[in-house]
Amino acid sequence: MTNKPRGVLYIGDTAELAARIEQHRSGTGSAFCRKYGLTRLVLVEMHDDITLAIAREKALKAWKRDWKIRLIEESNPDWLDIMHLIL
Repeated sequence: MTNKPRGVLYIGDTAELAARIEQHRSGTGSAFCRKYGLTRLVLVEMHDDITLAIAREKALKAWKRDWKIRLIEESNPDWLDIMHLIL
């Protein structure tokens, strides 16, 4: 999640993506997203196993910011909100 291209970044995992995004957008999700106005979904990685999803989340959180930006821009160079693509 982000608030604008190359803005503040938030990484998380969930079993119910659409519901979680709606929580963030309505201000009932994480305090971090609420504080920084993070409402734009710019990257999604789907995993069949929650253990793998959690491991990937932890790994991405440890990445340098430049690496995260590069990952996003490889698939979404314009930082478009992709929520409509996953519904």
